[in-house]
Amino acid sequence: MKVDAVILAGAPNTGRLKDVNSEEWEASISIHGKPMINYVLDAVQGAQKVEKIVVVGPAELKSILPADIPLVLAGDSITENIFRSLDALEQKNKIMVVTSDIPFIHAEALDDFILRCLELDSDIFYPLISKEANEQVYPKNIRTYFTLKEGTFTGGNIIMATPAAIHGSRWIMDQVISERKRPWKIIKMLGFMFILKFITKQLSLREIEMRASEVLGYSGTLIISPYPELGTDIDKPSDLALAEQMITPA
Repeated sequence: MKVDAVILAGAPNTGRLKDVNSEEWEASISIHGKPMINYVLDAVQGAQKVEKIVVVGPAELKSILPADIPLVLAGDSITENIFRSLDALEQKNKIMVVTSDIPFIHAEALDDFILRCLELDSDIFYPLISKEANEQVYPKNIRTYFTLKEGTFTGGNIIMATPAAIHGSRWIMDQVISERKRPWKIIKMLGFMFILKFITKQLSLREIEMRASEVLGYSGTLIISPYPELGTDIDKPSDLALAEQMITPA
C-alpha cells in the first residue's frame, strides 16, 4: 500500500526570514543555491511508499519544479490549500501533507513515518519527536517543547490522514493549524481536565488520542518518530543559518 503526498508551498516570505532573504515566497528561499522546496521534493520523490505528489503554491514555483510535478495554485489559507490539493488527487490513498520548509527531511524518515502509520488502523496520524532525539542531531536548533507522561516532545511538520477524515475535520482545521506551534492552545480544545493534566505533566499520549478522536469523530494516533528531520523547519534567520551550515551542498 502507498500514500499520496501534498507539499504545501503557499507561504509568502513575510515573517522573520524576510530580514535575511528577499524572495517573495518561503519555498523559493535557497540553501546553497537550491530552493528550499526542492530539498523537500527530493525526499518525497525518493520515498518508496509515496505514489502521487502534488505541490500547492504560487504560479512562480512552476519554473523551479520538475515538469512532471503538478502545481495547484494556492489560496488564502493552509486549510484551503489542503482542500485544493484533494481535487488534484483520486482520494483513494491516505494523504500525507508536508510543509515545504523542512529541507533537512529525507526519504528514509518519510518512509519510516509512513510505514508506522500503515501498520495501524487509524484515520489521522501526527508525529512527535523527543527532545533527546532532536538535540542529539540538531543541538543548536531552538524548538518549542511540551512535556507529557511519556517524555518531552516537539511536533512534526507533517500529517497523514484518510481523505474522509480530512473532509470531516474541516470545521476545526483552521484553529488547529493556527495554533500548531502553541501546543497548550490545542490541549485547551480538549477540555479543562486536560489543561490541568497538561500543566502538571500528567497527560498521556493515549489520553490525547482518545479525547481527540471523540472531538473529531475520527480515530487519531500520535507516532513517536526517531527522525527530528520531520519537525526541523526553517522559520527564522538562525534556522536558515543552521541549514546552510549542516546541509551539504549538492
